[in-house]
Amino acid sequence: MDEVPEPRVVPGTVKVRVGWNGICGFDVRNYLDPVLPDEYLHPVLRTHGPHVQGHEFSGRVQECAPDVRGLSEGAVVAVEPLVFDGSCAACRRGEYNLCENHGFIGLMGGGGGMSEYAVVPADRVHPMPEGASPTVAALVEPLAAAWHAVRRSGMRAGDTVLVVGGGPVGLGVLMAARARGAGHVTVSEAAPLRRRIAEELGADRVCDPARQDAVAAVRGRAPAGADVSFETSGGGTGAVSALLGALRRGGRAVVVSEGRPVVLDPAVLASTEIELVGSFGYGPRDFPEVIAAIAAGSLSPKPLVTDRLCLEEARERGYEELIAHAGGHVKILVHP
Repeated sequence: MDEVPEPRVVPGTVKVRVGWNGICGFDVRNYLDPVLPDEYLHPVLRTHGPHVQGHEFSGRVQECAPDVRGLSEGAVVAVEPLVFDGSCAACRRGEYNLCENHGFIGLMGGGGGMSEYAVVPADRVHPMPEGASPTVAALVEPLAAAWHAVRRSGMRAGDTVLVVGGGPVGLGVLMAARARGAGHVTVSEAAPLRRRIAEELGADRVCDPARQDAVAAVRGRAPAGADVSFETSGGGTGAVSALLGALRRGGRAVVVSEGRPVVLDPAVLASTEIELVGSFGYGPRDFPEVIAAIAAGSLSPKPLVTDRLCLEEARERGYEELIAHAGGHVKILVHP
C-alpha cells in the first residue's frame, strides 16, 4: 500500500475513477515473484516501476482529454488493458493480441486498477450498456479472454464441448460456449465451489477429476467424442490427456492456460487430424461482442464473483487468500 500522485490526462487519454478490479492468477504470481525489475520500460507504455497492479478493471469516466470524443463523464466503462505498437506484422494483420510488443496496463506499466484513478488510452475504454454496473463491467476482461478462446475453437451451435478446469477462465469459456449455442458442455474441476458454480452457469455435466474420468463422461454422451475441448486449468499431462482424449477425430483442442510442460506424441495429432491451437488474450471483436452479449442477457457473469473487498483488505483477504485457498474462489473484486 502506498500513496502515489493522482494521474493526469494527456492527449488521447481518459481518467477513470476505478469501480472494481479483479485479482487475476497472474497478479498473484507477480505478487509472489515480480516479473519485471523496476527499471524496465515497456516499449509502448514507457513507464518504470514499481507499477500499480490491476488489469481487470472497470469504473466511471472522470475526465477526458480535450481531443477525446464519444465518452461522457460518469459513464460506466470496462477497460481493455492490452496495448500494442500498431506497426508490427501481427498488428497489420489485425491480430493485436499477438503484437511483438504487446503489454498489459497494470502489469507492465501505466497505472492499473488497484488505485483510485487510472489514466488509460481512450481507445482502450469501452462504454457499458445503460444500467450495467461497474461490478459486471469488471468481469468483461476475463470474459473477453474466454470469448476469444471459443472463437479460436471454431465451435458451432450444437457442438459437444469439454472444459478442463473450472476457474475464472474455464467458467468464462462455459458461459461463452453456452451463449454461442453449445449443445452439451462437460466441465472437469477439482474444487467443490467451482463445480457448484459450473452447474449454476449451465454445465450439462460436471466432473471431479479425482473421482470421475472426464473422457468417459464425454464419450458416454457422445461416443465419437467432443467437437471441441479447452484446457484452462494450467494442469500437466493429465489435463492434456483429457483435452485430447475426449475429442472426436478431426476435433479441435484449445490451450488457454499457461500450464506445466508436458510430453506430447505428435502421432496422436497425425493419425486423428485433431487440431491443437492456442488462445491468447483477445482481439478487436471480443470486448464489443462480450458487452453486446451482456446487454442481450445471454451472458450474466455475476455468479463468478465470490468476494468483494476494499483496497485495504486486498493483501490479506485477496492475494494471500488466493495463495492459500485458490479453489475456494472464482473472482475476488477489489474496490479502491
